[in-house]
Amino acid sequence: MNKQILENKLEKIFLENPYKRFKAKELARKLEVPKSQYVEFRNFLKKLARQGKIAKYKRNQYGTIKHAPMVEGELHVKTQGYGFLITEDGQQDVFISQKNMGTALDRDIVRVQLFAQPKGRSPEGRVVEVLHRARKNIVGTYKKSRRYGFVVPDDLKISRDIYIHDSDNLNAKSGQKVVVRIESWEDERLNPEGKIVEILGYPDEPGVDVISVAKSFDLPTSFPKHVEKEAEKLSEEIPEEEIARRLDLREEICFTIDPEDARDYDDAVSIRKLDNGHYELGVHIADVSYFVKEKGAIDREALKRGTSVYLVDRVVPMLPEKLSNQICSLRPEEDRLTFSCIMEVDSRGKVVKYKIAESIIRSKRRYTYEEVQEIIEGKKSDEFAEYLNTMYELSQILIKRRERLGSLDFDIPEVKVKLDEQGNPLELIKRVRLDSHRLIEEFMLLANQTVTEHVAVHMAKQGRVPPFIYRIHEEPDPLKIEEFIRFVKALGYPMDPNKPISGKLLNQLLDRIRGTPEEVIIEDLMLRSLMKAKYSVENVGHFGLAFKYYTHFTSPIRRYPDLAVHRLLKEYQNGFDYEKAKTKLNRLEKIAKIASEREVVALEAERESIKMKQVEYMHRHLGDVFEGVVSGVVPFGIFVELTDLLVEGLVHISDLEGDYYIYDEKNYRLIGQHTQKTYRLGDRVQVQVVRVDTDERVIDFVLA
Repeated sequence: MNKQILENKLEKIFLENPYKRFKAKELARKLEVPKSQYVEFRNFLKKLARQGKIAKYKRNQYGTIKHAPMVEGELHVKTQGYGFLITEDGQQDVFISQKNMGTALDRDIVRVQLFAQPKGRSPEGRVVEVLHRARKNIVGTYKKSRRYGFVVPDDLKISRDIYIHDSDNLNAKSGQKVVVRIESWEDERLNPEGKIVEILGYPDEPGVDVISVAKSFDLPTSFPKHVEKEAEKLSEEIPEEEIARRLDLREEICFTIDPEDARDYDDAVSIRKLDNGHYELGVHIADVSYFVKEKGAIDREALKRGTSVYLVDRVVPMLPEKLSNQICSLRPEEDRLTFSCIMEVDSRGKVVKYKIAESIIRSKRRYTYEEVQEIIEGKKSDEFAEYLNTMYELSQILIKRRERLGSLDFDIPEVKVKLDEQGNPLELIKRVRLDSHRLIEEFMLLANQTVTEHVAVHMAKQGRVPPFIYRIHEEPDPLKIEEFIRFVKALGYPMDPNKPISGKLLNQLLDRIRGTPEEVIIEDLMLRSLMKAKYSVENVGHFGLAFKYYTHFTSPIRRYPDLAVHRLLKEYQNGFDYEKAKTKLNRLEKIAKIASEREVVALEAERESIKMKQVEYMHRHLGDVFEGVVSGVVPFGIFVELTDLLVEGLVHISDLEGDYYIYDEKNYRLIGQHTQKTYRLGDRVQVQVVRVDTDERVIDFVLA
């Protein structure tokens, strides 16, 4: 069977019949394919369809590709095997069943052929081409059989094992965690073939579990030698001429306030009360851009990383340690180069005057949030207590200002995992949001807002704004808000669907649910109903904060956009030439795109590392009883989140004894057919831990 001749003949048939669909047998008859070669011919048709040369429709029909609409985008796979294509414009979700995945993996950029769409049905399609692999490497467990080796991926979204030839196994032992690179996967009927590129160790060895998470998200665990070399050449010595040209604030009383375990202090604050009753607030940020030159080795690596990642037992830093923990860190009693935003703030929280300048400071003290909290509560005092109390006073004014604007104030609880030296979880601690946390949050928000207004408003010429990187948060999708309103109504919190959605309206709901069992669930769903904040060169404002102008300026040690913003501020210090500045737009667009993508990866990796330790902790508490709240209701049971540990598990419907339970989808609840016993979101329950699967990271409860 000459396949090239067959392909040419097929093309002719489809061109002559552009709107017709043919069964494989019909095409075989037309092309006079012998019966003995029919199976081979059918496989050939499937291959052409996979390559995107012809279109494959339902019921094994084939036709011309020209009349099969195509879309491209990012594939998001669920653990159940199916997925959704998010199109490039974000306007369309296309359902992809497991059998139509082809050789695509989660987060791959793919081309999808759309099926004919019945009226009222969501679009559906099949992957015809993988345009870009999202992940070079996959983490899994190596297994060896008599004839071959294979890797079972940790990621439950990857349903295929990866075959490894003996020559490509790096002498890995069965049961070890490894990093594998997919070398070839052309045929969806076969498993992918790969090559082991790194052996991480056995799963029970200290640190292997967390390093596996880092590797599975393609997080770098060390810096390239040429980057470290460039960092080593940097000097802590500050030339006298550099000090002379800066605003010298070394005599100013300023200090840092950070978590107890922080090492990279990138912001310091100062305050004084003015004679007119206003406050002069100084926010002093580490001047990373002085040391990290644009497009140098450190800068290129920092952009690639986009952000520091805070895993459960380690930090994957954006910058080498010499910069992040030493020469850029605002350590007490050491001269440090900074970029200062000094604002005069009135009694209503409005900035009436400001100055943005390259500066030098000398921090007087390093505080933890807990130490500051004790001072503002009057439990302790020290030489800087007066300054801290004035800061607290101003922070309360700023909080009230944001409330008036309609700025959303979520208070979603987080968990901190305390580990022993071997990396075993000793304790799950619910983080408490203190007034001292809010104090620093408010000051950073104000500085970020002031810097953005400086560029977007005060530097604009004839309506032309200098190219800039904004932190934006778009208006929510009306359909998602509609669903959210239905959801909270079912929980007993009706909202007027005819009122335009705003931060003020959502804040009214947040006030109503404060302190109720449903608070965490509703806050979480509200957050999911809103758009995700991201970086952009086009300013559309920040819906969540209710700010017209916003950026990130305050954390250049751990976020690349902040570093880019510092460079732009320096460049625009003496005005700007719009035509010249416009040439930067492409690079800024690239920075915004990379930083937004890396932020998503960082958040997912951080959550995964915490969840892993939460599940491990619960494995040691099999049989124990805990208080919890119903956090989800599904046809097969109820999800319960433990109140103090923030761990979620499932009570399967078959374990709800004493009745047969029916799912009431409209009201998000389960109802007992005979007893009318109801389980709904927000119900307080007691549960016992009965099963923990550390591989799949799932926990099963029964009601206690």
